[in-house]
Amino acid sequence: MPSLSARVGRTELAATFAQAARARALRAAGHDVISLSLGEPDFPTPEHVVEAAHAAARRGETKYPPLAGTEALKAAVRRKYLRDQKLDVPEANILITNGGKQAIFNVVMAVINAGDEVIIPAPAWAGYEQTVQFAGGIPVFVPCPQDKGFVLQPQALEAAITPRTKLLLLNYPNNPSGAAIDTAGLKAIAQVLRRHPDIWVLSDDIYEHLLFDNFKYATLAAIAPDLAERIVTMTGVSKSYAMTGWRIGFSAMPSSLIKACTVVQATATSGVSSIGQAAALAALEGPQDLLRERAAAYQARRDLVVARLNAVPGVACHRPDGAFYVFPNIAGCLGKTTPAGRHLATDTDFTAALLDEAHVGVVQGAAFAMSPYIRISTATSQAVLERACARIAAFCAALR
Repeated sequence: MPSLSARVGRTELAATFAQAARARALRAAGHDVISLSLGEPDFPTPEHVVEAAHAAARRGETKYPPLAGTEALKAAVRRKYLRDQKLDVPEANILITNGGKQAIFNVVMAVINAGDEVIIPAPAWAGYEQTVQFAGGIPVFVPCPQDKGFVLQPQALEAAITPRTKLLLLNYPNNPSGAAIDTAGLKAIAQVLRRHPDIWVLSDDIYEHLLFDNFKYATLAAIAPDLAERIVTMTGVSKSYAMTGWRIGFSAMPSSLIKACTVVQATATSGVSSIGQAAALAALEGPQDLLRERAAAYQARRDLVVARLNAVPGVACHRPDGAFYVFPNIAGCLGKTTPAGRHLATDTDFTAALLDEAHVGVVQGAAFAMSPYIRISTATSQAVLERACARIAAFCAALR
């Protein structure tokens, strides 16, 4: 039988997808399953966005799109970067991508050679590790402990840098912890990077609008403009505008990198859905009040879940600054046995038993390079979250 490539063999599907699939299978078998494993907004795509896509299709905007994005959307993205990121980016330095994930893929494939090291602050979204491994790079996880707010510390970054370090991945607000970073934190990271001029930085700001308690958003390229020629600032419409299925992301990058990333995209997918781009244009240019309204809803959900989980014996839940996840520590539940007789040695054991016995789907911290934690998505209604928390509490109370 013909063989497969080595890159496929060193890459696995994310645990989030595996947990969601298990939850769907249990639901199909007739069980009442609450799945909180995927990070997908439960809000609908705004109606004016849907109508804009419909109108674009009616106008015949259904042909091959420009490789780097339509001029109209790139102009809107330029205005968006100026408005939200305080970055004045030429349209020629903007690349429209098939979701934020392709923006990350483009950069990693453009700059990483076999054996290059990529620093990933942990906990971290599993897609970073997978993409780095796919490119032949070496993921280097830097622990960002709970007592530091899950935020990368400059001393830890400095200690992780070696002559083989090629790229630093930043993600704030963070998936899975919900941690956010302030201006002072970014300035400290910038100071480290100034001592290491050969390191690229990819700032994944996809949760930029989902911040709580008046936390002020900041991004590295705006805080340290002298480093801008080494920084890619990536975001998109998926999370903030509830447009995950439209698959529209975008990145702003230096002139020295835009051509390489465009080549990667041309090889992988070519241009992005023309109808999706019309929808993204409407999202960026239309009313922005919904961003504040939805962030407020996510904050209320966070408050509910954090309070409920911190009342559960064996669980300690950090209060996140943004995104739509909570990342509780379940160390107090390990070493125990469930009513069905399953011994819980790890957070992976915990999530498997929670799904099988309490029919609540969450994701183990091991999938995000930090144990013993679990990630719970709060991107669902308060009523569903109340039911899920009650089931988690009952499950934990029954452990012996």
